[in-house]
Amino acid sequence: MKEFRLYAITGEQFHPGRDMLEVMEEAIKGGVDIIQLRDKDSSPDEVLRKAKELRELTWKYGVTFIVNDYIDIALEVDADGVHLGQNDVSLTEARRRVGDKIIGISTHAIEEALLAEEQGADYIGVGPVFPTKTKVDVVDPVTVAYVQQVAQRIQIPFVAIGGIKLSNVDEVIAAGATRICAVSEIVGSSDVAGTCQAFLRKLEGAGESHAADR
Repeated sequence: MKEFRLYAITGEQFHPGRDMLEVMEEAIKGGVDIIQLRDKDSSPDEVLRKAKELRELTWKYGVTFIVNDYIDIALEVDADGVHLGQNDVSLTEARRRVGDKIIGISTHAIEEALLAEEQGADYIGVGPVFPTKTKVDVVDPVTVAYVQQVAQRIQIPFVAIGGIKLSNVDEVIAAGATRICAVSEIVGSSDVAGTCQAFLRKLEGAGESHAADR
């Protein structure tokens, strides 16, 4: 998979009255590298419609497109990959179905991260770092301590996620994260592109600091 720094997930509940495609295009223009369609409430037909629209948008800009949960839909629209939770289909079964497409796995503990790496995940989600309203069935926050564990022990790419905002992202970066995912802070912003650019400046500043330390 391509190198990435900023990962955005759809969250239509955070921008009522605004079109999803418009919001995600603003995020891409702001510098987002990966877009994930995550929709737990719509019918499969509606998710498919949204996936087709986002696939066209991400092709237009050359951005990676991931579908959450729906492997069949990811395959139908030729998404770049799928993202799965701990209670979804196994990584082994997902790999059999999607071939060499990207597979991301949500993890909440170092044991889950190590297993995902061993089984061939292309990247993992690490979180929720902070309390979040994005998921109703959310586990307790893993805190930046888990981010630090993963940074020290996991070799595949990981993205920190969960309650991350411009006001607390410095803590996450200091713990070793070089890739950030935000939902409400991005899609709920009155300046989506500007918020994305602000996250990227934080990440770039941390990268320069780490280089200076070496």
